[in-house]
Amino acid sequence: MDEDVRVTTPFEGQPHGGWDPERPIDVPLAVHTCNVVPAWADYNGHMSESAYLLVFGDASDALFRLIGIDEAYRAAGGSIYTVETHLRNLREAVVGEELRLTIWVIGVDDKRLHIAHEMHRGSDGQCIATGEQLLVHVDMEAGRSAPFPSHLRERLDQIAAAHAHHNLDWIGRSIGLPAPRMKKD
Repeated sequence: MDEDVRVTTPFEGQPHGGWDPERPIDVPLAVHTCNVVPAWADYNGHMSESAYLLVFGDASDALFRLIGIDEAYRAAGGSIYTVETHLRNLREAVVGEELRLTIWVIGVDDKRLHIAHEMHRGSDGQCIATGEQLLVHVDMEAGRSAPFPSHLRERLDQIAAAHAHHNLDWIGRSIGLPAPRMKKD
């Protein structure tokens, strides 16, 4: 395998554009649009489940750059890693379809960030998938989690406050089958 081949995002190389604390925050943040490409289609002719995660990852990268986590930030030793993800595939997407991605900042603490993604079909706005992620800020040199620097924490707190009145009933759901019922004798 070619060692130079790796997963990239459409935003790679784009620096953080600056943060204006006075600018109104979109609810939710509209961060990314794309079209389903043939490489994302599975044997059923629909977008593959791994492609949903790829596109949500691209949207996360757009959020990171918005708040200030870009190549320069990572070169200085900081980053953010995903520790848990929960996806819901609600409807199919097909090659050529436009996708519009939004993100909600659900919560933030010293080291962690809880976000929620929604993927909408561009043609009719219908939600076709959701994603929920828990991320952790890291000090890459130390190889462990680390508190967000104050400027990032302030930005995330500002977004979380704007998003505090969300109505996402799917957040925090778990999956599983009901427990088997015991037969009565």
